[in-house]
Amino acid sequence: MDQVAFGVLGPVTAERAGLPLALKGPRHRAVLARLLVARGRVVPVARLVADLWEEPPPAAVGTIRTFVGDLRRALEPDRPPRTPARLLVTDGPGYALRAEKVDAWLFEQAVAAAVQEEPARAAHRLREALELWRGPAYAEFADEQWCGGERARLTELRLRAVEQRAGALLAADRAAEAVPDLDAHLTGHPWREEAWRLLALALYRTGRQGDALAVLRRARATFADRLGLDPGRALRRLEAGILAQDPGLDAEPQTAAARVWSQAAEAYDRNVAAGATARLESTVGLLRTLAVTGSGGLAAAREHRLAAITAAEETGDPELTARVIGAYDVPAIWPRSDDEPGAARIVRAAERALVRLPATPAQDPARCRLLATVALETRGTRSGRAVAAAAEAERLARRLDDPALLAFALNGVFMQSCTRTGLAPRRDTVGAELVALAARHGLATYEVLGHLIRTQARAALADFATADAHATAADRLADRHELPLVRVFTQGYRALRLAATGGTAHGGGGTEAAYREVGRLLDGPGMPGVRDGLLPLALLCARLAGRSYGIRDAVDPGADWGPYLCWIRPALALAADDERAARDGLRELPEPPADLVQEALWCVMAAVALELGDRPTLRRCLTALRPAAGQLAGAGSGLLTAGPVDDWLRAIGEAVVTP
Repeated sequence: MDQVAFGVLGPVTAERAGLPLALKGPRHRAVLARLLVARGRVVPVARLVADLWEEPPPAAVGTIRTFVGDLRRALEPDRPPRTPARLLVTDGPGYALRAEKVDAWLFEQAVAAAVQEEPARAAHRLREALELWRGPAYAEFADEQWCGGERARLTELRLRAVEQRAGALLAADRAAEAVPDLDAHLTGHPWREEAWRLLALALYRTGRQGDALAVLRRARATFADRLGLDPGRALRRLEAGILAQDPGLDAEPQTAAARVWSQAAEAYDRNVAAGATARLESTVGLLRTLAVTGSGGLAAAREHRLAAITAAEETGDPELTARVIGAYDVPAIWPRSDDEPGAARIVRAAERALVRLPATPAQDPARCRLLATVALETRGTRSGRAVAAAAEAERLARRLDDPALLAFALNGVFMQSCTRTGLAPRRDTVGAELVALAARHGLATYEVLGHLIRTQARAALADFATADAHATAADRLADRHELPLVRVFTQGYRALRLAATGGTAHGGGGTEAAYREVGRLLDGPGMPGVRDGLLPLALLCARLAGRSYGIRDAVDPGADWGPYLCWIRPALALAADDERAARDGLRELPEPPADLVQEALWCVMAAVALELGDRPTLRRCLTALRPAAGQLAGAGSGLLTAGPVDDWLRAIGEAVVTP
């Protein structure tokens, strides 16, 4: 089912596939808006009551629950009865909205990403971002105190984005385009000194020196008459520069790279028809580059990739569809999807293309890429189909003797190497082959991937000297090839190393400080599959690793556990002294996902079971962890560890045999 898209840049809306959802009355919308303001955090029921009513009625709590039930039916109409909600969830003392597509968030990501773009592209991206605004943020709740701060923050971001776009147009030598928007901007916001400066500079660069000086005089009068202030230093310096016709005020010439990009893009638009299928394949090539640029590039690439696949399927050409799907060979290191519904759509499209693709040797490369895509996008599962697809892709790639194809296929093999615990040696072998293959054939991004895989695997094997060397090599390549996302994983590894060895971070901070820095790095790149729940899980594991904390003291009841909450709930119940709920929760827990933190989650389960003396669960943990004997639990993630597996096996074994 399509994602629900929420709008707050104007009246609050919710829609699916372009169709608005019925949100009932104003208080229903107020509950939704209040949860959107919280940006995924839990809002206690008591807080909702206080925010919705000045004088709450006696049945306010029950009314809130009714509103939530109505909203759930509107947001997930096809959810079977008595199954947990996925969007508007109950969490502890209140509710949280697990939204993924909110226009305000897309706006913020686009504005942040524009900083990394060359000027012409930045101006285009900012224009698209500003077009998301349909009116004042949270328009119908302008008088509500609970959204005042968020409305003010978003409004300021919008005003800065208008000025940022004008600056980008000036940098792209398109000053005349900046003038009308700046004029309109200043009509509504005459106190924006930077806007006055940009407007005067834009006029000067278009040969309108007199108009530029008139704008500066108008700014001076506005500040003096209404605020009793003189213009700031930047405006005074600009006025002096215009009067002196300072050459430094002229537009800076474009760099050679920016000029080539602009000219090539213009030539492409002129010469390739808008409906040409060649545009789809060219788009995927751009998306591959966009995905590794950092900031919001990965999230944008993910969204546009789905659109490109849909457009390719609509042509009815299975070979084109196969090329569009298979061309996105962006290396992947984390076996938890950033967008599970989107990944499922890609897998279904790949499977359809495999069925329709002509069964000829000429199509084997396309078939290999589709199979590798199935393996990559079915990550974090124990799907027999995905494991078989990875093996078949590898077999085809080796037979075709295509290094780039083999690197892509090996990435799929890596993604399917988490079906049980203790598989770090197998992943190390894959990483070693990727490093050698990619270095030999100039496949820089796959060489980085190989080094990161080996960093993870050697950390799991407690071989920190080798892991250090691979992390350093990954950083060196990332700097050379402008791959900023790599730092998330190398810094995460260094936090893990600190936790495992009890050292001190560079700068004197401890383990928690190192992990909080990793959390900061994860805030912007668009990797929710890595980010969500990682920081509290890493800190919990670090506390358990030394066995200096009991599980009751180690777990943080106020943390956002994201996708790991299911396996943390028994520990949270224990911390709340509800042993019965903890015991019941343990018995109902499913096997942790087939990813790189599964050993750590087994250890969390074991810590609760040890506290409760729950032998059936301890035997489950013992069976699951035995294959990882001799390794560090969870360190195969390259980001966290719960300490030596052998220590856990010893403690569990003693508890199981103790009468």
